[in-house]
Amino acid sequence: MDWWEKYYIVDAHAHIRLRDPLFGVEMSPERLRRLMKKYNYARCIIMSKDNAAVERAVRGSKDLLANVWVNPKERDCCQVLRRYLQKENFVGVKLHPLFDGYLPHDPIVHPVVEVAEEFDVPIQFHCGHPPFSLPWSFEPLAREFPQVKMVLLHMGHGHVVYINGAIEVAERNPNIYLETSGMPMHTKIKEAVERVGRDRVLYGDDIPCGHPSWELEKTRAAGLVEEDLRRVLGENARRLYSLE
Repeated sequence: MDWWEKYYIVDAHAHIRLRDPLFGVEMSPERLRRLMKKYNYARCIIMSKDNAAVERAVRGSKDLLANVWVNPKERDCCQVLRRYLQKENFVGVKLHPLFDGYLPHDPIVHPVVEVAEEFDVPIQFHCGHPPFSLPWSFEPLAREFPQVKMVLLHMGHGHVVYINGAIEVAERNPNIYLETSGMPMHTKIKEAVERVGRDRVLYGDDIPCGHPSWELEKTRAAGLVEEDLRRVLGENARRLYSLE
């Protein structure tokens, strides 16, 4: 029996996509489910710029859930967002300031956040790269919309200054959550749990850019007490996304 088999694991951050020339990776729903079975994932929240493909993947599903990926710079983004949030198994919003080229605190983001507030769903943001997704740029938005839960994916990503910044920003703002994928320092997961809160750190692996084999071990290596490990691996996401 592998150590992870006793946990209810929720992957808060995964993708399906055709082969991507930027990253050189691909992931089909069928292949994703094989990984989920191997690593005992109960649920997986997926996203893609191709929202229609995501809709097909989660239709009728009990294990795959979805975020709607929108770009606030596109005129019809709020209509797209509303349409998908009324569909089966869509549980949140994905925004990628770096790829789509805007600052999180820019007023163009506000209408999207207002729709998320209307539907009472969390927003996931890519976090950790200049110039558009540094952790401090999320704080004005979090304070402008204190009722909207915001997840900083990668919790600062690969630079310790940005990782520390993500922890500090989340510590100051109770509506900010941190997600662990792609962040290389296992010790920072424990620090985040201790400083930000045991309920506001979520496990993710960023499939297919990441992989359960090392993301799970990184989380275990953080040295969390058993109850906190259980929360990070699944219970926190289950509560945040109201999963039964």
